[in-house]
Amino acid sequence: MQQLKTYIVEDNPVIRESLIVTLEELAPVKVVGTAVDEFTAVQWMSQPGNQADLVIVDIFLKAGSGLGVLRAASGLTPRQRLVVLSNYATADIRRKCLELGADRVFDKSNEIDALIEYCAQLPVDPGDGSSQPGPGTSA
Repeated sequence: MQQLKTYIVEDNPVIRESLIVTLEELAPVKVVGTAVDEFTAVQWMSQPGNQADLVIVDIFLKAGSGLGVLRAASGLTPRQRLVVLSNYATADIRRKCLELGADRVFDKSNEIDALIEYCAQLPVDPGDGSSQPGPGTSA
């Protein structure tokens, strides 16, 4: 099964690790990197060899904000999906995130299942073939 290469921008280590375990167990997701602040996330996404099908971003970070990550990411890789996962998913924040290029906004407190379902429905970009099983590989 192909997996979504996913990059997570979340500063809370407990939430970040729990999210990684949950997504990799329940959705076709492989986390390829993480960041705790805006600068690190933008630097990672700016590197030509670093690619993600999905970027999950929190609004409040150790330094900078998820809004800055969205602003930068939307101009970097048009193919990737940008998702916000925040405890602060008010109507205003949701609207602002969508304006900045987010595909979806999920509330951490009650929409984790919706995020998992969203990930399960996303197509995996077969462009580089790196997620393809080798000959003789069985599931």
